[in-house]
Amino acid sequence: MSRRSGVLEFAVLGLLHDAPMHGYELRKRLNILLGSFRAFSYGTLYPCLKNLVAQGFLVEDNPDTEYVPATALNGKRSKIVYRLSPEGKERFEELLADSGPDAWEDEHFGVHFAFFGQTDRAVRMRVLEGRRSRLEERLERMRSSIARTRERFDDYTLELQRHGLESVEREVRWLNELIETERANRSGRTVPGGPATPQSSDGRGREDGSPDPPQPPHDRPGRSA
Repeated sequence: MSRRSGVLEFAVLGLLHDAPMHGYELRKRLNILLGSFRAFSYGTLYPCLKNLVAQGFLVEDNPDTEYVPATALNGKRSKIVYRLSPEGKERFEELLADSGPDAWEDEHFGVHFAFFGQTDRAVRMRVLEGRRSRLEERLERMRSSIARTRERFDDYTLELQRHGLESVEREVRWLNELIETERANRSGRTVPGGPATPQSSDGRGREDGSPDPPQPPHDRPGRSA
């Protein structure tokens, strides 16, 4: 399975974990989740859905209804509604628990982060720390590249390189804030300028969840690097 198709599978299973939906609505939700610059066409989405159905991860409701994709000309929508099977729920939980190197990469990190609200805290920490480590390696390479090529490029090319460098530096700072917040929530401390640990009715820190993390920087993770 290609990296891109793996991202799409994860995103589809995650969205359908919340509620069943038909392909048209699913595509809209995917574009919101992954960003318009990664917009998926029906030619990409429906083979993924059919493959997940074939693997037993999805179930089609009203499968006997003839499928007609929505287009600007016919205005019709598919009447097939997709929902997770028990095996699909298990597959989503398996992907959710993955904190290995693939989860740190540009293609996967954004999707993992989108489902952090359903992810175990220990897994969140490993993904965040792995992503930070990966970007710190990238920063070192970028700085070395700028130092070596400074005399060979014009001012505009150098500015473009510096812009990419600053984008990665900004994401590293954002990750540092997220990691510190996760650690503080685990220990019950309050991060200066960050969200406090939610309190239960008896005044004790809540252990079964965590507050919403700080919002990501303006640039989407990994987009400019």
